[in-house]
Amino acid sequence: QGAAFAEALRGLVPAGVCVETTSCVNQCDRPISLALRAEGKDIYLFHSVDPAQDLEDAVALVTLYAEAEGGTITDARPAGRLRHCLTGRVPR
Repeated sequence: QGAAFAEALRGLVPAGVCVETTSCVNQCDRPISLALRAEGKDIYLFHSVDPAQDLEDAVALVTLYAEAEGGTITDARPAGRLRHCLTGRVPR
């Protein structure tokens, strides 16, 4: 399901955002995870992404991240349910 979710996400994210897949981000008990990283920005890791219900929220989250000045998302409410799925943030 992760590969299909990534493919759907690819077609909806802002220009310049690269969506990649990986086999493991060490969250085995939470099968689909989402990591956001960019040079000069904080790194975010989200767990328990549900491909059946979280596509719009994932697009909103990626857009927030792409537009985040200074690299920190200060208000994640537009990301809906995913804002409650944050596993960790690594400051830049």
